[in-house]
Amino acid sequence: MALHSIICLQWMFLQFICAADLSQRTDRPLRSERGTRANRTTLIDFALSTHSRSDSCVWQSVMMGVRSVCCFLLISLLKSSSAHSDFFTSIGHMTDLLFTEKDLVTSLKDYIKAEESKLEQVKQWAEKLDALTATAVQDPEGFLGHPVNAFKLMKRLNTEWGEVEDLVLKDMSDGFISNLTIQRQYFPNDEDQNGAAKALLRLQDTYKLDTQTISSGDLPGVNTGLPYKSTLTVEDCFELGKIAYSDADYYHTELWMAQALKQLDEGEESSVEIATALDYLSYSVYQQGELERALEYTKRLLTVEPEHQRALGNLKYFDYQLAKQKKAEKEQSTKEESKKEQETSDGKKEYLPEKRKYEKLCRGEGLRMTPRRQKHLFCRYFNGNRHPFYTIGPVKQEDEWDRPRIIRYHEIITEQEIEKIKELSKPRLRRATVHDPQTGKLTTAQYRVSKSAWLAAYEHPVVDRINQRIEDITGLNVKTAEELQVANYGVGGQYEPHFDFGRKDEPDAFKELGTGNRIATWLFYMSDVAAGGATVFPEVGAAVKPLKGTAVFWYNLFPSGEGDYSTRHAACPVLVGNKWVSNKWIHERGQEFRRPCGLKETD
Repeated sequence: MALHSIICLQWMFLQFICAADLSQRTDRPLRSERGTRANRTTLIDFALSTHSRSDSCVWQSVMMGVRSVCCFLLISLLKSSSAHSDFFTSIGHMTDLLFTEKDLVTSLKDYIKAEESKLEQVKQWAEKLDALTATAVQDPEGFLGHPVNAFKLMKRLNTEWGEVEDLVLKDMSDGFISNLTIQRQYFPNDEDQNGAAKALLRLQDTYKLDTQTISSGDLPGVNTGLPYKSTLTVEDCFELGKIAYSDADYYHTELWMAQALKQLDEGEESSVEIATALDYLSYSVYQQGELERALEYTKRLLTVEPEHQRALGNLKYFDYQLAKQKKAEKEQSTKEESKKEQETSDGKKEYLPEKRKYEKLCRGEGLRMTPRRQKHLFCRYFNGNRHPFYTIGPVKQEDEWDRPRIIRYHEIITEQEIEKIKELSKPRLRRATVHDPQTGKLTTAQYRVSKSAWLAAYEHPVVDRINQRIEDITGLNVKTAEELQVANYGVGGQYEPHFDFGRKDEPDAFKELGTGNRIATWLFYMSDVAAGGATVFPEVGAAVKPLKGTAVFWYNLFPSGEGDYSTRHAACPVLVGNKWVSNKWIHERGQEFRRPCGLKETD
């Protein structure tokens, strides 16, 4: 893989730099028995000693130059690999991290073996001398009266104990530390950790999961017999609560601190103290306006840690605020409590009605099409409007929805084609961006969590063949279409409700392409998703589940060229699994005779 190739190159550069630097270390003589490293030093020292002082200076200058070049190349490699960021936005890229971690574990085990071998040598030496000295001290003069014993004592103390010293002082961690240092630059950063944590919170809200379900790992779509089912520890729950707290998200802070406290009460061992969890809990509950519960948590905190200064102060403050609240009018107080309870049950205040509709569709709780409408949906064999190729081998076509008309094509892309597309796109996956209407520039956004890449037809015959297949089936000209976009979703990956076409308030949306608006969308599903990840249309209540090897197609514009606002759609967060899709956005230019313009606005 590309990541491992870069690491290997950097490792070689590091070894070369170390070797060059070692050649000039003359501050401490090394025993020849210490191996290749000492021998290399001895040879270079010998070589240096045979040169004049000026030659030595030249040699040192050359070595400094070599190290400078190596460092420059190393930095260049680091910069070239810096694009591999935002790991949490792509499961495909996160798989590289698993191999990195496996390499580190192997390196760590090698270090452990080296340390054990070293200790075993020291142990054997100690046991041998323990037996020897135990015999010798019983009759020292008689023992040393034997000339061989006297010689060996001199030899041990003069030579062999020095070797033991060298062995004990020998640092066996160099290889592991060097490997860890090189690999660390590819580790996820704080943004990745926070992004993955917020993804869990997003999944919790979207699919209405309680903290116990997530903590136990018993998510919908997860086979309980799988070996990789994982659970959250107290520290994990506490960390989720802290990340929510840092965003002033007291709703989720309360949920996850309460889960951490629950697991502590159940006897789980942890470095997290009960007092710390209670401190966060009392404050987050207070911030949501629940003074009585905040007071309860504060009192429990003081039973655990009676001298907790902040809790002592909060106790007086909460008592005062509670007394003040009770003096308010009963009716007004009831209304306020009702409002606060509603805000708490809804989670975050800024959730819009569309957001709630979108989340309901993701959970499978959306609108149901009436039987009268359902009877007009069919499955059929489609020949691409009598296309010669598909007349012989028609494709399987299924109506998913009627208005807007959403069609699914089954077995439309092969396993080999999917793997080739993934292979071509994976090295160039980058964080997906959105158009910022304020600045007019592309930027990342929390409502689109995925990575994408673009593939042109000329890059590989498979891409060209797929483009031709789309044209043959839809009857639309794909020469003016955008390149094939491949996307891989990350942890809780999603794309909230959006339009594919440019609206009237975005007249310059695709001006630089010169091919008009996006007339239609073709979307391949290149993986099955165990749970979540559906494509939903909140305006009409349609939900299309990802099925590997299938594709869905719909028109974004009416024949008149007006936008069909019912095509507003979203990609639901991936709850369990790895979602790969690829899409083709087909534009207006070139369709003049393939899809003639209608006379009415909604034609």
